Amino acid sequence: MKLKSPTAGLAVAVLAALSFGTSGAFIKPLLEAGWSPSAAVTVRAFVGAAVLLPIAIVALRGRWRALWRARIRVLVLGVVGVAATQLTYFAAIQRIPVSTALLIELLAPLLLVAVVWVTSRRMPRPLVLVGSALAIGGLVLVIGPGAIRPVDPLGLVFACLALIACAIYFVVAARPSDGLPPVAYAAASLVVGGVVLALLGATGILPFTVTFGEVTLLGGQAPWWVPILVVGVISSAFAYVAGIAAAESLGSRLASFAGLLEVVFASLFAWILLGEALQPLQLLGGALILGGIAAVRLAAPEESPSIDEIPVVDEAENAELAGPMRR
Repeated sequence: MKLKSPTAGLAVAVLAALSFGTSGAFIKPLLEAGWSPSAAVTVRAFVGAAVLLPIAIVALRGRWRALWRARIRVLVLGVVGVAATQLTYFAAIQRIPVSTALLIELLAPLLLVAVVWVTSRRMPRPLVLVGSALAIGGLVLVIGPGAIRPVDPLGLVFACLALIACAIYFVVAARPSDGLPPVAYAAASLVVGGVVLALLGATGILPFTVTFGEVTLLGGQAPWWVPILVVGVISSAFAYVAGIAAAESLGSRLASFAGLLEVVFASLFAWILLGEALQPLQLLGGALILGGIAAVRLAAPEESPSIDEIPVVDEAENAELAGPMRR
């Protein structure tokens, strides 16, 4: 799934954010029924992988070398983008408010802008700076101004690690695919992330608790597997494929700004599905995030470099240079 234009990439990025945003409304009933967060995200990763694997095998068409060439990126995305982001975020919310942890984690676009500024020694265009200010201001309003408060230092450390992991996810996802379909990239990464999470649960490092009764969902009762299936298919399988395709098309910077819409969609789903109140300030915050994304989109890429332009040569690329006829 190679997106032909930045407009298509932005549309897919919005779909990815919408899909990721459904997870909270459907995982919350599981947590209320006794599931541990680590168990929920582990099963979610495996369900997403199970959905994608048959499609990935067909999409690869026997081109297993493409998967082998991308092995470093797959491992990084699986371990950091899938597993570490979840682990550090949940470790953070055990010590600090959820809103504070989420606010810090979603500062990833600002971190990417800062890294490019330092590494390229070129100040970002004013539009990028304006877009950053609008998006972060909107994020604070959507999550709630009360997220900015004195908190536990160790919780802040975990939240900052989640921020770094989130930024790495966008950078790695934006790297050129080199013939690896996004569906195969996402499937392999979800397998890696699920295995890491499962091993941590099996060894007791993470609490791993599941229940198999009914859960409260949409005002009624439903089997436990219904929300798992929703988050596995929509906010894991589809969301990761769409997110990877969008990041490759847009670059890490714009894709990460578009990813901020996840918190807007999460608030909307919580309002529609869980009856949680949606405040006027949150609507204003959503509008500011949209304004920030539009400003960053308007910034000319040739005059405002992205972190994706920083050259990275891994083992697979070295092997490709050593044997250009291997295809």
